[in-house]
Amino acid sequence: MGTRHAAAILLPLTGPRAALGQVLLQGAQLSAQDNALALDVLDTGGTASGAATAAQTAIMNQDSVILGPLTSAETAAVAPIARGAGIPVLAFTNDAAQSQPGVWPLGVSPDQQIRRLVVSAQAQGKTQFAGLLPDSDFGRAMANALTKATQEAGLPAPSIHMHPAGMPAITQSARDLADYANRRGPIDAKVKAARALGTADGRREAQELVKTPIPPPSFNVLLLADTGDALQEVASLLPYYDVDRSVVQIVGPALWADPASGSGSVTGAWYAAPDSSTRSDFERDFGAKYGVSPSPLADLAFDAVSVSKVIVGPRGSDVAILTQPGGFVGTDGWFALQPDGQVRRGLAVFKIERAGPELIDPAPQSAAAPGL
Repeated sequence: MGTRHAAAILLPLTGPRAALGQVLLQGAQLSAQDNALALDVLDTGGTASGAATAAQTAIMNQDSVILGPLTSAETAAVAPIARGAGIPVLAFTNDAAQSQPGVWPLGVSPDQQIRRLVVSAQAQGKTQFAGLLPDSDFGRAMANALTKATQEAGLPAPSIHMHPAGMPAITQSARDLADYANRRGPIDAKVKAARALGTADGRREAQELVKTPIPPPSFNVLLLADTGDALQEVASLLPYYDVDRSVVQIVGPALWADPASGSGSVTGAWYAAPDSSTRSDFERDFGAKYGVSPSPLADLAFDAVSVSKVIVGPRGSDVAILTQPGGFVGTDGWFALQPDGQVRRGLAVFKIERAGPELIDPAPQSAAAPGL
């Protein structure tokens, strides 16, 4: 039997996600090395049923808090078991849909990213949003986040177009989103009418009309979420359909921080992510202990253990501390756990430049700051 001083950590230590489980375990063990909290390490095998079994073991071991599991499906399986036993869960998924009282997904979610981008764009006077997004789980999560964030900000509902895979589908969606036919059509009709006159004046008029700038699109912020070739295709279509990048600000997901995502094709675009400068001490300590640089997953486990050390005592866990309004300062900056299971994060906004990301809007540092 364990003790009420212990935190169960549910990880995929076997199965296809075992490497990720090991990274999380390393982050957790680094945070727990001062022996202020005992870790009860339980293997989920990376499956929902394995996670449910691990949660039941944690309850049998009288653990005070559950850290993990990793995925959305595993979290959904653990949640009712943990809630039934009155044990809080700090999960590692970024699926905000798993949020509920007593269950907090710690991963950086689309909701957190898009909320931050909306606030930053709004501060610059940009209030008309649109989305051109892949018809995938991730694309739909981004679309839902944009709809929710603009509604919370009191802004007009965004115009969102989802596209299936493939250049023809992307092309049609981009054309429809830009409303190209209606914006360009009246000018083209006048050019055609002038040419039809068959006169020198008509030809001169047509030449002048061709130079007429078409009206801007109905949006001044455009959310994209593609990567790789698909992102390059989208980027090439925007000027073709007269979406002027000097007027329309492109925004996208935090995964654009990685050049391998293809984000170089949208130089000047924004994304919201933790400010990596806040994790320098963590990187130093992790590298000293394990000889490698930590991935962002390790941050989540480190912070989950750090929070657990604050809340776990001889009589179990004090959930009231979890939801304290002041929140916590973690490896990736400030975050706060809400009573309904939502997690607010202080993310920074970066601009993609050829030389590397440029910080353009620092991360909020308290609950009072906008964008959380």
